[in-house]
Amino acid sequence: MRINFAATHNLLERIRSLGTCPKWVMTSSVAVFGGQLPEQVEDHQVWAPQSSYGTQKAMNDLLLADYSRRGFVDGRSLRMPTIVVRPGKPNMAASSFASGIIREPLNGQESVCPVPLDTRLWLMSPARAIANLIHGHELSAEQLKDGRVIHMPGLSIRVEQMIDALRCTAGDEVAGRIRLERKPTIEKIVGSWPGSFTARYAKRLGFTADHDFADVIGQFIAEYPPQAV
Repeated sequence: MRINFAATHNLLERIRSLGTCPKWVMTSSVAVFGGQLPEQVEDHQVWAPQSSYGTQKAMNDLLLADYSRRGFVDGRSLRMPTIVVRPGKPNMAASSFASGIIREPLNGQESVCPVPLDTRLWLMSPARAIANLIHGHELSAEQLKDGRVIHMPGLSIRVEQMIDALRCTAGDEVAGRIRLERKPTIEKIVGSWPGSFTARYAKRLGFTADHDFADVIGQFIAEYPPQAV
């Protein structure tokens, strides 16, 4: 709570005290959703977070919208897909496996996939995320007529399709380093997340999505040449 919400509140309060109304760009999360969801989530879908993290991200979205309404800050919160493939090491986040099942096999290491292969994820590459964050900053306040929280467009893909793309890009030996071991806690959390959004508002505003997961893997290999490739 201190990291995910209180820090954001403190920063917004500091900005309010300055009276400068700067642009503020932050990221939200699909973790604000949960329960029974349509196949494609619309921009007006009611939030129902099923985790503390999702609740805190929703609180930040509401706080930013209110501070923007009152003229303390010119805010925009970009509700990002899961960012894949991330460099670095695995962490404790429920979404960590989505990068791990690509990154670790490429580096000659075994990786565990904790969810069913038919699990659908909403993804965005790091390069696309950076481009969209910059684009979000450059938008004027007058363009944000449908609200300050914007569902980003993304790539809707099943886990088995991600593994197939890895196999096509790096070969059977690399893809064979993924071990399927379902973990109920992670499966429950990830299973509550939407697998696709219409993102109509974002598309009207000019935000863009990745279209081919094999290209996303290729970007990662080019930037972080793996030991196993």
